[in-house]
Amino acid sequence: MASVSHRRSLRTRRTLVVSAAVVAAGVGAGVLVLSANASGAGLYHQTLAAKDGWASSGSGTTGGAKADSAHTFTVSTRAQLVKALGSASDTTPRVIKVKGTIDANTDDSGKKLTCADYAAGTGYSLASYLKAFDPSTYGRAKLPSGTQEKARAAGQAKQAKNIVFRVPANTSIVGVPGTKAGITGGMLQIQSVDNVIVRNLTFSDTEDCFPQWDPTDGDDGNWNSAYDSVTLRGATHVWADHNTFSDAGHFDSTNPKYYGREYQVHDGELDITKSSDLVTVERNQFTSHDKTMLIGSSDSEPGGKLRVTLHHNVWKGIVQRAPLTRVGQVHLYNNYYDVTTLNGYALQYSINSRAKAQVVAQNNYWTVPSSIKTSKLLSGDGTGSVAGSGNLVNGTTTDLVAAYNAANSKKIKTTVNWTPTLTAGLQSSAKNLPAELAKTVGAGVLTAS
Repeated sequence: MASVSHRRSLRTRRTLVVSAAVVAAGVGAGVLVLSANASGAGLYHQTLAAKDGWASSGSGTTGGAKADSAHTFTVSTRAQLVKALGSASDTTPRVIKVKGTIDANTDDSGKKLTCADYAAGTGYSLASYLKAFDPSTYGRAKLPSGTQEKARAAGQAKQAKNIVFRVPANTSIVGVPGTKAGITGGMLQIQSVDNVIVRNLTFSDTEDCFPQWDPTDGDDGNWNSAYDSVTLRGATHVWADHNTFSDAGHFDSTNPKYYGREYQVHDGELDITKSSDLVTVERNQFTSHDKTMLIGSSDSEPGGKLRVTLHHNVWKGIVQRAPLTRVGQVHLYNNYYDVTTLNGYALQYSINSRAKAQVVAQNNYWTVPSSIKTSKLLSGDGTGSVAGSGNLVNGTTTDLVAAYNAANSKKIKTTVNWTPTLTAGLQSSAKNLPAELAKTVGAGVLTAS
């Protein structure tokens, strides 16, 4: 069996209030299941509430709450989105309301673009690329180089110019309720900026037309893609709330194999890398995807950053990286994992703690079919830690680290060097999460008032 690759592959009103019915169902008095995550007037100008995860630390996360009318936009096309985002260096607060689904693979006039359009004029063809780097002739000791690799990179650059949207600081990007708001085929790039909010959007099928072959990745090589649906690179104070991430439109089961390896056109769904810091990811749905969330792109990333909170998210049909954590202090609480195979996506693991990551996993719930061992829910390299308690597997309190360590030689540590304090909305029991979160997470739940 090929080894697992952990390389960075080539993403004064509350909106909803907890109902008496939810409290009666056993959530507990005083717990705001739906609205402990926002403060401020109106959906588009809401800010992250106090003590709601790492993104509430310090100056907090307000996004474009201070935007004036001249910097409040409603967009329905790729061209309108690009115009509304403006320059990535412009720090003027702005609110961008996404109405309907934006197809990133379109030109400025709205014409649909295909992989052939991006390849045109570059000299790239998949057949020529496969011939040039066939391991039987090119070998497995070095990365591709030469004419066809340059052509592949040129095609990828053309696609990136079209589908990568650079998000400035002090920005809120929010889907308009009732419009199926979202972005298909594109990537929000939140890079080296502070104070960004992304809410109520569906991200689907962010596909790379030009995966790169890396014969040195793992035992048998891998095809690596370049785009996440949302990617944080050196970003700070970011709040991702009530979004849905999926490969819908192109599931991996349809990918061909070349050189005996899957021709992978997808990268991450929401990746947090390059020393990003102070991030809260809550009430999102991650579904039907392989390499879902990377926290830290390298085992050698410096310490003191990558502080991330993940709570009340749903993970269904996820192969791996839910999340994969490196270096930082990561709090996972009240998340729901259903690791049943979905749309061909079969579990490899849920949480990976490596490169001395300090993870606290608290009061999460796993639904696990009888064919999957509990020891497969975690993974690690022998240096990472996973502390915490109250985690349930099929309704039964389970020591996930003990189960993993009993079956693996590289042990996960059970102590961490920090104590979470930014824990708004933390529920003391995970038992009701499967039913509760089925109706309260992902895009389409929030209202405009």
